[in-house]
Amino acid sequence: MNYNNKKFIDDEEPYFDFDSFKKMVLNDYKLARISRETSFLGRKEVLNGRAKFGIFGDGKEIPQLAMAKVFKNGDYRSGYYRDQTFMMAIGVLTVKSFFSQLYAHSDLEAEPVSSGRMMTSHFGTRFLNKDGNWKNLIQQKNSSADISSTAAQMPRLLGLAQASKIYKKLKNLKETHKMFSHNGNEVAFGTIGNASISEGLFWETLNAASVLQIPIILSIWDDEYGISVPNKYQFSKQNISDLLYGFHRSKKEKGIEIIRVHGYNYIDLTKTYLKADKIARKEHVPVIIHVTNLTQPQGHSTSSSHERYKSKERLEWEMNNDGIKKFRDWILNFKFEINQKDYCKKIANVSFLNQIDIEAKEYVKNEKEKAWKAFQKPIYKIKNEVLSILDQIQNNHAEEKWIKKYVKKYIKELHNTTKNYPTKKSVFRIARKVLYILSEGKSDPKNCLIEWMKKKYYEEQKNYSSHLYSISEKSSARITEVFPVYNNDYKVDGRIVLRENFDKLLELHPDLLIFGEDVGKIGDVNQGLEGLQKKYGKIRVFDTGIRESTILGQGIGLAMRGLRPIVEIQYIDYILYALQIMSDDLACLQYRTKGGQKAPVIIRTRGHRLEGIWHSGSPMGGIINYLRGILVLVPRNMVKAAGFYNTLLSGDDPALVVECLNGYRIKEKLPKNLGLFRTPIGIVEKTRTGEDITMITYGSTWRIVSEAAEELSKINIDSEIIDIQSLLPFDLQKDIVKSLQKTNRLLIIDEDVPGGASAYILQKILEEQNGYYYLDSPPVTITAQEHRPPYGSDGDYFSKPSVENIVEKVLTIMNDS
Repeated sequence: MNYNNKKFIDDEEPYFDFDSFKKMVLNDYKLARISRETSFLGRKEVLNGRAKFGIFGDGKEIPQLAMAKVFKNGDYRSGYYRDQTFMMAIGVLTVKSFFSQLYAHSDLEAEPVSSGRMMTSHFGTRFLNKDGNWKNLIQQKNSSADISSTAAQMPRLLGLAQASKIYKKLKNLKETHKMFSHNGNEVAFGTIGNASISEGLFWETLNAASVLQIPIILSIWDDEYGISVPNKYQFSKQNISDLLYGFHRSKKEKGIEIIRVHGYNYIDLTKTYLKADKIARKEHVPVIIHVTNLTQPQGHSTSSSHERYKSKERLEWEMNNDGIKKFRDWILNFKFEINQKDYCKKIANVSFLNQIDIEAKEYVKNEKEKAWKAFQKPIYKIKNEVLSILDQIQNNHAEEKWIKKYVKKYIKELHNTTKNYPTKKSVFRIARKVLYILSEGKSDPKNCLIEWMKKKYYEEQKNYSSHLYSISEKSSARITEVFPVYNNDYKVDGRIVLRENFDKLLELHPDLLIFGEDVGKIGDVNQGLEGLQKKYGKIRVFDTGIRESTILGQGIGLAMRGLRPIVEIQYIDYILYALQIMSDDLACLQYRTKGGQKAPVIIRTRGHRLEGIWHSGSPMGGIINYLRGILVLVPRNMVKAAGFYNTLLSGDDPALVVECLNGYRIKEKLPKNLGLFRTPIGIVEKTRTGEDITMITYGSTWRIVSEAAEELSKINIDSEIIDIQSLLPFDLQKDIVKSLQKTNRLLIIDEDVPGGASAYILQKILEEQNGYYYLDSPPVTITAQEHRPPYGSDGDYFSKPSVENIVEKVLTIMNDS
């Protein structure tokens, strides 16, 4: 390869002359050295005990500098934990904030990505203001928040890119959504490691991107290893580009533009990204850039040493082909010929680059120490507060030698444990131990320590536990109920209620999109969207392939860009395909960014009672434990479901709505205030008043319970029925315990497996609401069997709660109490 010419500069005019080119190259070299030194010192900080774990982007510096050159305001990144150089290059990551994250500094000003919640090298930018409302995202460079799960950053990449296509076509959003897009000109940049392409999420995303034809630039950083496992065990071809060839676009067929480039070739990398940007941004064609010949100077992470699994030959090759070394050699050998004579210009000499190296090392060292001191400061503050109180306690108990002895011991321990590597944990542990030995008796210093503990523990708990759900003015918990209004008692199929309500929502919300398998042309398998694609067009109501993870990913990315997607997962059993993305990405998004990002996507599915092993599931126990951070709503009928959709589109929380699979043909009254009535979230509903026993249920089982209550009334047992409606959050007004105060008996009916959602419901009622104190007999649950329900009516009857099961159990409870 011939670097010694001015072709690159000529190609990029009017952007470059030699002086600006020289400045760019030297700035890039300096940043590469700063990033590399950050990796080196970061590893040392972990090994010397200051930080818990380290994973860094060394060896990937040069291609990331090239990628940063085409990343513009309004663009989005969905990447992973090797991208520190890129984040520095686009100006959203400093060395000091990098080390603040390494130390897990819980100050949002010091560590603006996650306030110390995510481990090092997990990047992101803040999409939201402090009040939880959107920033103007078109005026900044944006990065969605990273997750550790390999390839799990891929699904949302689809939605981030598809939003540009939608904004380009929906001209009516140009003014209302100008904070999110400028005529759809934004590109979504993805990054992934070579080994992670083995994951199914990669191929699912790639296939969908090829079908959708959306502006993605996906970089594959290929260093030929996945931790200790080389490429030959990761995929079938020796070269990733060859493996991807079937997706390559041609003159006859749409597809993906695939480019391969060496990771140490500065000029070729820059040209490659300029080319990719033109294709993706102007043509809305996805581009893959396979960056080869990359290295890992320090191995995978601080948990291993690559000398254990790489040969001496490989280690020597990596040393000789290190990207920064190659970049440095190229700078020293570059000649810019002015004319045919020998006169030429050079970029820099050895001494100049050596000076940059020295300055970079010193700069990183200084920024690291600033971050460490800032991290220590609040810890030493609470340490000194506790020591002051302990001194008072020691003086106050001068006559009680055993207490004085223990306090003195703990004072010494506190000094020792926080001497070199202080933690808040070490301070709080000592304070709590002192309170153990002072459990009896009263004194002012003891009360002072108790009050200090209450206040500071609450403050620190907020540091680490806040923002699981929205705190904005649009939080769903703040939205009040609006009752459905009816003209008459005329009834229609439940699906008609949904269809008419979705129709109104699409009219009221121009940014609403509804999509999934069979959603578009046929209006979903139960006809709840019948005719709406024809009315509102294929941009707003559309079909997808059978690919649940990336359907959800589309929704996450679209919601991050200010649109309001309802994504349909056809059956709740198929949620399992998307459960990892729901849990690892969506559920913890607001939490892991401490309110910095949100994705108010609504997931529509159907489940509970029907017939068959794969179409009648109700795995709610697993769902509510994996999905804390997502609202889980379980309406008993379609009016309630429609009300939830209306509420959610007025709020900004992500949610899962589980419609009753056997309820679409059941007759219900059709409200006249479609799109406007709202089912409250976190509020239970008493659907039958009684004095003898409280029966708690939700979803399809509510109808079974209601029928059982009628049977019980014939034998003079007066049942009270409460429909939970919302599993997450659960009974915010604590109405269930109010019922127990009256009936003193509790029966929970749930069609999940034993110990599933019923165990969660019991914990909420007995422990959080103190319902145990009002019971005259043990609480009882009726659940499905441990196995999945077999096909057929008889299989359903013998595997899930029946009317007879409920009646018999109530009789037993009444007779025993």
